[in-house]
Amino acid sequence: MYEPGLLQIVEACRGKNLFFSPDVTKGIQEAEIIFVSVNTPTKTYGVGAGKAADLKYIELCARQIAEVANGDKIIVEKSTLPVRTAESLKRVLHANSRGHHFEILSNPEFLAEGTAIRDLENPDRVLIGGDSTPTGCEAIAKLKSVYASWVPEDKIITTNLWSSELSKLVANAFLAQRVSSINSISALCEVTGADVDEVARAIGMDSRIGPKFLKASVGFGGSCFQKDILNLVYLCEHFNLPEVATYWEQVVQINNWQKRRFVHRIIKTLFNTVAGKRIAVFGFAFKKDTNDVRESPAIDICKSLIEEHAEVIVHDPRVKAEVIINKISEALGTNTIKIENRLTVTSNPYQASIDAHALVIATEWDEYSHLDYVKIYQKMQKPAFVFDGRSIVPNKQLVSLGFEVYKLGQPIGNRI
Repeated sequence: MYEPGLLQIVEACRGKNLFFSPDVTKGIQEAEIIFVSVNTPTKTYGVGAGKAADLKYIELCARQIAEVANGDKIIVEKSTLPVRTAESLKRVLHANSRGHHFEILSNPEFLAEGTAIRDLENPDRVLIGGDSTPTGCEAIAKLKSVYASWVPEDKIITTNLWSSELSKLVANAFLAQRVSSINSISALCEVTGADVDEVARAIGMDSRIGPKFLKASVGFGGSCFQKDILNLVYLCEHFNLPEVATYWEQVVQINNWQKRRFVHRIIKTLFNTVAGKRIAVFGFAFKKDTNDVRESPAIDICKSLIEEHAEVIVHDPRVKAEVIINKISEALGTNTIKIENRLTVTSNPYQASIDAHALVIATEWDEYSHLDYVKIYQKMQKPAFVFDGRSIVPNKQLVSLGFEVYKLGQPIGNRI
């Protein structure tokens, strides 16, 4: 796992106040506070498949804690969970308590991959939810004291359990909504002659809106946004709120549409066919400064291009070749069109661009802004195309070199 700043903190603290151990039983028995931080993926089977969160790991944790605990414990939900999950945890723990008392708190994390250490050291807020009972308030105060050693007290918010659980889903839903909103406007800009960057700047200066998450792109990815929105959709459907469910589901649909629209733009520009053409894809992680590829837009881009019989060459500075190959193969499923002949992964971006008909920028890695594009242009097929899905390459400079540059949210026919 790659996360800027993480290795330095582990090296500084390991063996002092940071310890790793495979002995879960000992860890449970020695702890006063236990953070449950296991994965909660979207269900792929049964009731709620494709939308609901799979809580089997959460329940297994609860049962293991109850089985081996040797005293009272504070159990903290750190994983992203559907609202009312704490109620299920309470039932499992209390039914197997053997006389011990378990207090459940919700403490969702709001760290963003790529800036997680910075977010941890200087958080916007820390959210702690718990019961208003005497033991609940005591548990909240104890967890609050842990954060108070470095987080100002006015940034530590306390709520009831249900508000805390729901806040994490809603926070991610609102952020994803902004991405889909500006991406939908990017399509309108292309056909009306407006520039999405100029529109985003104009509306972002409104203090009621603000500038963050208003950068048009090929779409959002990662482990949280889509999963949490679909979980929110499932909850709304479960509680018979179909209009609310439809509203939030549209955020995901716009995101998927934006990825398809980007690929269609590539095919149309390359004279309505990419068959047999070499396409260099720069970036495979879902965003810069991480090697996480979960729900990365690059997966769908590569899959679609390979299905159109293009020869795809992928470069990413942090994602391993086997991960890229496995993810694309998984996406293709039974439609494996001799992937070994249509997919190459390279550690050298210049190698990726040799004889390429087009460059596709899929991840906003800083290094892609500083490549020697004179060298790249000389080695590419002509006309040489660049499809900037992240608005990070020096577009005007590339045009002056001879590239035809296509950027999301720019008027169709305006090649920068």
